[in-house]
Amino acid sequence: MKRYRNWRWHVDEVFVKINGETHYLWRAVDHEGEVLESYVTKKRDKKAALRFLKKALKRHGKAEAIVTDGLQSYPAAMRELGNLERREVGRWLNNRAENSHLPFRRRERAMLRFRQLKSLQKFASVHANVHNHFNKDRHLTDRQTFKANGFAALVEWQNLMA
Repeated sequence: MKRYRNWRWHVDEVFVKINGETHYLWRAVDHEGEVLESYVTKKRDKKAALRFLKKALKRHGKAEAIVTDGLQSYPAAMRELGNLERREVGRWLNNRAENSHLPFRRRERAMLRFRQLKSLQKFASVHANVHNHFNKDRHLTDRQTFKANGFAALVEWQNLMA
């Protein structure tokens, strides 16, 4: 994925309760809706944003644009990284990141929430990979292609699990 440097990232954080205590799940989503990175912290400050962005940039290379919400931790962290000019903020620009939380929230409800920070971090990273693997964008293809892609993903998954 490092060779695709012109991608637009959508970065957002979501509140997650663990035993009644608020934690934050930071997520980076690319322009196609695939979750690139997930990171859990106890605080929502510059230090946490900086750590998350460093992790994402190290793993995926630089993005042409990074879309964020109005949280002031993002520009502070991006200024320190030297890529503040790549930041984009707009009222509805970050909907891709906001919508990527929905499958996670559905699964979280089915699991009856989380008990430990470590289990949340493991689940978030694994859930993102599995969701990316099976999410085939039904609205972009015809039925035959969609079914063929779904079958190929299932066969690949069964080979991995065997």
